[in-house]
Amino acid sequence: MEKQEGREPAAVRLDDPWYDALADGWGDLDGTGLPAGPAADAGPADDTAVPDGSQAPGHGPSAADIYGEVQRSAAFQEVRGRYRRFVVPASVAFFVWYFAYVVAATAAPGFMARPVVGAVNVAMVAGLGQFLSTFLLTWAYARHARLHRDRAALELRWETQEMTRGAER
Repeated sequence: MEKQEGREPAAVRLDDPWYDALADGWGDLDGTGLPAGPAADAGPADDTAVPDGSQAPGHGPSAADIYGEVQRSAAFQEVRGRYRRFVVPASVAFFVWYFAYVVAATAAPGFMARPVVGAVNVAMVAGLGQFLSTFLLTWAYARHARLHRDRAALELRWETQEMTRGAER
């Protein structure tokens, strides 16, 4: 077999938790809407579930119980709080800026037509500012997620994966 161009096998980071999760099959849906883990291919499910969806006595919690527990946890609430503390003000600021541009364009055409430099007027500068602010907001969101939420969310994901793996077996 000929060698293909690209990264050497040693260049792949195997300590990357996303790599492990994908290699493990996490995220594949098995038709039930729940992630299919290694136990999903183990054969037919045992009949320990009772009609209301909970587990029969003597068995572990169901995946729904585990996800509910994680959702009520302080760590999950902190991640959601950090998300909301960024997204709500950023969204409000962006929509105020957008509607201010639209209102100014319709209500103050004389102001928007005022030349800034040569043939470039206030409307053109503000319109380009809309594009710039969109890119700036996207960058700020990605940076905020990377610095303030990703690690905590990944830890929650691992905890949930471990708990559901135990519930599936």
